[in-house]
Amino acid sequence: MAKIDLTIENEGRKRTIQRVRERNIIIPTFAQMKNPQLIPNKIKEELKTIGLWDINPRNLFRITWKNEPVSKGGGYGKVNYLELPHELTGTPARIVVLVGKWFPTGAHKVGAAFGCLVPRLVTGQFDPTKQKAVWPSTGNYCRGGAYDSALLACSSIAILPEGMSKERFEWLSKIAGEVIATPGSESNVKEIFDKCWELRKSGEDMMIFNQFDEFGNYLWHYEVTGHAMEEVLMEVMGSSDKYRGMASATGSAGTIASGDYMKQLFPESKICASEALQCPTLLENGFGAHRIEGIGDKHVPWIHNVKNTDLVVAIDDEAVVNISRLFNEKAGRAFLVKQGVPENFVTKLDLLGFSGISNVLSAIKMAKYYEMGENDIVLTVLTDSMELYQSRLKEMHEEYGEYSELDAAAHFARYLKGVSTDNMVELTYADRRRVHNLKYYTWVEQQGKTYEEIQQQWYERNYWVDIRNQVDEIDHLIEDFNREVGLI
Repeated sequence: MAKIDLTIENEGRKRTIQRVRERNIIIPTFAQMKNPQLIPNKIKEELKTIGLWDINPRNLFRITWKNEPVSKGGGYGKVNYLELPHELTGTPARIVVLVGKWFPTGAHKVGAAFGCLVPRLVTGQFDPTKQKAVWPSTGNYCRGGAYDSALLACSSIAILPEGMSKERFEWLSKIAGEVIATPGSESNVKEIFDKCWELRKSGEDMMIFNQFDEFGNYLWHYEVTGHAMEEVLMEVMGSSDKYRGMASATGSAGTIASGDYMKQLFPESKICASEALQCPTLLENGFGAHRIEGIGDKHVPWIHNVKNTDLVVAIDDEAVVNISRLFNEKAGRAFLVKQGVPENFVTKLDLLGFSGISNVLSAIKMAKYYEMGENDIVLTVLTDSMELYQSRLKEMHEEYGEYSELDAAAHFARYLKGVSTDNMVELTYADRRRVHNLKYYTWVEQQGKTYEEIQQQWYERNYWVDIRNQVDEIDHLIEDFNREVGLI
């Protein structure tokens, strides 16, 4: 069945209402996350004294793309975004990026986790007085899940590969009830799934919120990130401009759902899915390991609407890690200014984390492949910022030494100006079906999904529409829940 289960469990719901009443918790609706002007003034006043990352339940109302870009006490404004200068991208196309740093935890994954947890919470299916919330992830999602759990008075278990950045583990150790490091790095997703099966068999009362198969992840990005993209586009698009599409790493296939939303508005637009060249799963049924933290791979997520994907590109992780130095080292920034990149923009380059750099490179490849001009617009997303990768910069500095102008010149020429249309494919119907069929090996053979539903995902016309149409129902459930709690 292609819907989020919204069955009411009355006993669990009663206990949950009592818990959130005791903890002074109010839950925002999807409508409020899209449009913070709908948030009660009383809550806005409270937020003026609360830090962006504070463990305070009012920060649930900061799960939006529209936070004022300050670390404490901010209000709301327009969607945070940047337009990249042509001097940097090497293409005349207009590449516009949504900025994820100004979410709590510094990444938009708090929204994806909210979309998975809250429907189960307000229906009583998940009982925070008895159960633990388990967050399997390659990094930011388990951080978002642990954070949302803390705000919603839920015990949590965060699961992520042992090779992820030190910043993630240090922060999680203070927020999550338990942190489990699984073998491998970014690309070792199966090991995370294996740990989930081990936990299921342990007998402990818990609920696993797997971002790769939870439709709440898809729905949150379709509805909230999709609307944010629409608003940014309406702000930047001139009368002679044309929206050509969006690019995103597939990751858990949450963010790329915003492309589905945009394609409803602009049916001729394209959706570009990207992955690491070192692990070209979609491109050539390949496998491997890579260093682009935050994008996952070696399988096709259950919630990826592959039939709506137009283009697959693979990004070299060497490009990503070296561009991170170009964008953040003093010599790199000075070189970019010499190349004509506006200095006031160069100072903002730390807003691009590893996956953000990868997304930008994907957008550039997309623009070059379709020979886009100065009136063509491509959108993408910066999931997080370099704030979460400072240890990686330090490691590279220790391994490769001082970053020089010569290094900057080489990296700029090779990895930005040299972006080409290799390692990419425009998908035919048969290509899409090939990628979709890869789901079988992970989800039907290993994870307990059914053959019937994998066929429904491909052939049933309303499969994805039925999920998208649940937003209003979820909002009504949240509103009813808040009324019974009695804090509004």
